[in-house]
Amino acid sequence: MPKKFIFILAIAFSFCLSCNSVSREEQRKSTRTLSFESIKGIKYYEVKRRFSTGLSFNEIGFQQEPSWIIQFHSNDSILAYSPQKLKMQGFHLHYDHGDVYNFAKEWFRIKKISKDSVLMQRLQLTGREIAKDIRSDVNITYYSQDYIEKTLKTTAEQLQRPSRADSLYIRQLSERSNRNPHNRDSAFAGRQPVSFLPLSDMISAEKINTVDKLIGKTEAYDYLFPRYRIHISRAYADFGYDFSVVVDAKGKIHLGTFRSALPENYEPRKKTLEAIINVYLQNLLKVTPGKTLGIPHSSEINLSLSGRKGTK
Repeated sequence: MPKKFIFILAIAFSFCLSCNSVSREEQRKSTRTLSFESIKGIKYYEVKRRFSTGLSFNEIGFQQEPSWIIQFHSNDSILAYSPQKLKMQGFHLHYDHGDVYNFAKEWFRIKKISKDSVLMQRLQLTGREIAKDIRSDVNITYYSQDYIEKTLKTTAEQLQRPSRADSLYIRQLSERSNRNPHNRDSAFAGRQPVSFLPLSDMISAEKINTVDKLIGKTEAYDYLFPRYRIHISRAYADFGYDFSVVVDAKGKIHLGTFRSALPENYEPRKKTLEAIINVYLQNLLKVTPGKTLGIPHSSEINLSLSGRKGTK
């Protein structure tokens, strides 16, 4: 299965609860190996969320962002900060097997606990099995409030920032994309997506918010696969097209992928879309390229483009 497809699945299911667990026979054989009594009541802040590479970014531009605050209340209950309710919220800490637990609709393997830190691995369960791909390749580090303030003498916000290794990795990806500015395979998602500023009343452009957590489209999906609605008035003809483009680090727009029902229509459709890009989009829009950590680079975006002849 291609990595990009697997990763889309990871985004789609990152906030979903797997309905199945291990078999009852396995549960009967398993025994709880951790006790949280020694760390009960300690408030922990998530300071790192990394892939097994040690980086918080991957090759398609997805960023692991630390944000959780947790507090163990007992061996079977935990508090976690709710950004929506702006307070700590209680959850049942469901023990499954080995060192695997569930709370707040997520599965975790708790790998290490101490009064200073907690180390977890986020897991994706498919049926009764733990996925052994990128969906379970998420390592999370929490530090206690006392450890951050009294020993490290810093703040959680400082520790949550991307590392120097992250910056070097993004610069490496950006340099590769800049060597092949039109190449979709070299492009990667910008944490600050492409933006368009109309230079004429002939054109309007807006980024469509694609967040829909009910179907698994999270904030991460929104920046990984950004979509824009562009309308052109006083166009040469009435038209409507959906296609992708690659916007390079200099703001130049390159045609990406599009659908053509018949093979013989592929080349004419390609010429039409390239003409619309070169005549309308490049001249009527100020294009700001996507950026990650302040570094501009090529990124692929999706356009829903319409034109109307002789209308304002």
